[in-house]
Amino acid sequence: MIYLDNAATTKPYPEAVEAMLPYLNEYYGNPSSIYSFSDKSKEVIRDTRDFIADSLHAKSEEIYFTAGGSESDNWALKATAEAYALKGKHIITSKIEHHAILHTCQYLEKQGYEITYVGVDENGILNMEELKAAIREDTILISIMFANNEIGTIQPIKEIGALAREHGILFHTDAVQAYAQIPIDVEEMNIDMLSGSGHKFGGPKGVGFLYIRKGIKIRSFVHGGAQERSRRAGTENVPGIAGMGAAAKHSFRIMEEKIKKEIEIRDYLIDRVLGEIPYCRLNGDRNRRLPGNANFSFRFIEGESMLIHLDQKGICASSGSACTSGSLDPSHVLLAIGLPHEIAHGSLRLTLSEETSKEEMDYVVDNLKEIVSYIRNMSPLYEDFVKAQGKKENRDV
Repeated sequence: MIYLDNAATTKPYPEAVEAMLPYLNEYYGNPSSIYSFSDKSKEVIRDTRDFIADSLHAKSEEIYFTAGGSESDNWALKATAEAYALKGKHIITSKIEHHAILHTCQYLEKQGYEITYVGVDENGILNMEELKAAIREDTILISIMFANNEIGTIQPIKEIGALAREHGILFHTDAVQAYAQIPIDVEEMNIDMLSGSGHKFGGPKGVGFLYIRKGIKIRSFVHGGAQERSRRAGTENVPGIAGMGAAAKHSFRIMEEKIKKEIEIRDYLIDRVLGEIPYCRLNGDRNRRLPGNANFSFRFIEGESMLIHLDQKGICASSGSACTSGSLDPSHVLLAIGLPHEIAHGSLRLTLSEETSKEEMDYVVDNLKEIVSYIRNMSPLYEDFVKAQGKKENRDV
């Protein structure tokens, strides 16, 4: 099996699995208890909180553990909207956000909030002039993802943060795809809130975090006990937090080497696909993208059919976000960058890890060429296109 769907989830690092085990069968005490048996649970929570804070150039008391990226996104938007409703009810986001943001915004619209969805260019980079023009007196929050989960484009987060700070507006970024993949400095980038998820960087599923800058008036999202400094009730997922902490530590140890290798393999893959398969395009910015992301669109192809054929060859890939798997609608991200429906339907996302090799990419591209050719040869649209091209060439001669 060749696994190329790391944007959906990653293989847990051995360090993460090993770190979890003691808190499943040995140190199982509730961290909220006062007896000494719970000290180990308290300790690993504190250690993970400290490390994640340091990795972001934040303070430990600014990190809150959640059940994952979707909860963190929901918390940031809903609780901010509620807390700052007297100041205003206008929120700005982008057209290419993850559905955890977009669907939350749709929910808030039903509650009387007004949402502005800023557009992007053909590479998926936010239109800064449109963002500036969208800011109003009653704007309370800007939420723009750090890097796109489908096409890998990295946004100008520092510039967005500076703009938000200049206007006294809170700035949240969904960094689920970016945290532990590329460096992030919340102070330098003027980020007020940031979402992260453990299973995107070699940790377990079902655990994540939300960074909330100290001093921000944000309400509790889950009510009940006094956990997470009374801002997020519920007994902490101690094994998950331990695994996420170990995965984060390992990710930052290897980050520089990992980035270099993934970019090398990614660019090799992109060059082969674009050079050897006709009528295809790369989606997202060629250079300003996540190290391990390559997203293509193939004309005269249905993405689902391509994925089934790749699976038969032992290749795990996707056509977009795992959260919209099974949807018959084309990707909202690809439509936002200007692709017509028929081309957006033929998309393929290949996301690498540090374990991905050049030999694996050769196997993938060799099979992809055959699969694309096979599917196109069954398409009457492609047949008509080839005939039209032949007639055009004859006329040109």
